[in-house]
Amino acid sequence: MTRGQFIVYKDKDTLAQAAAQRIMLTLLEALPAGPQSDTGTLSSNRQNRFDLALTGGSDTIAALQHMASNPLLPSVAWERVHLWWADERFVAAGDEDRNDLQAKRLLLDQLVEQGLLPAPNIHAMPTDQTLATGTAPTANDTEALDAAAKTYEQELVEELGPQPSFDLLILGMGPDGHYASLFPNHPQVRETRRLVVGETDSPKMPPLRLTLTTPVLAHSRRSWFLTAGAGKAQALKEVLAKGQNPAYPASFADAQNQLLWLTTPDTVSLLS
Repeated sequence: MTRGQFIVYKDKDTLAQAAAQRIMLTLLEALPAGPQSDTGTLSSNRQNRFDLALTGGSDTIAALQHMASNPLLPSVAWERVHLWWADERFVAAGDEDRNDLQAKRLLLDQLVEQGLLPAPNIHAMPTDQTLATGTAPTANDTEALDAAAKTYEQELVEELGPQPSFDLLILGMGPDGHYASLFPNHPQVRETRRLVVGETDSPKMPPLRLTLTTPVLAHSRRSWFLTAGAGKAQALKEVLAKGQNPAYPASFADAQNQLLWLTTPDTVSLLS
């Protein structure tokens, strides 16, 4: 892992506003108006589109809220933007725990209703169909979870090739150093053959999750961490102290072109 670049904002709200503006400007610059051409800023396997991957977390949610009211919103060529998720809670469609539900309510539904974003461009992770049909699932329904992981993996490969790369990946980090749904010392952290795996024992509810693996996350062109709060200071110090440390999964994070930490003074207070 490279240390990356740090930009420190005075507080969480300023960070969220700045992140929203950075995302908007990145989309505008990568998808210029006028004749379409491959400028070298987009995914090498698909020209004239922008693949943006999101995750949950309060800092990402706040950034999406600011994006929804950003005056640049209608200027983006949303028909060429594809949305993906780095992780998801494996629950029924419409469950309040779903990361995609929060993103849709805050921003994506608005774009679809306005005719800016085609609904098929939203690549949500699979839902738990047993819950959706009213059948009581078992807590360790690993078969259904693994099938869902393979479904999303297939969609990634069909759209982006066998080594998918996002143009921009938005991440958060927990106080324990986890990112996406890759938790400290869980075996999923060391998975290198699969693109998507299931997590059956998340330390945070709900316990069943889907997550992209570390090689996919590290292959993004740009990876931006939105990480604020004093509670994450020790984890950030450990993440930067040693790369690819399973005890602090975010230490596996990387990017092809840009690894960026958007953070606050209390989060970086332990860094020398």
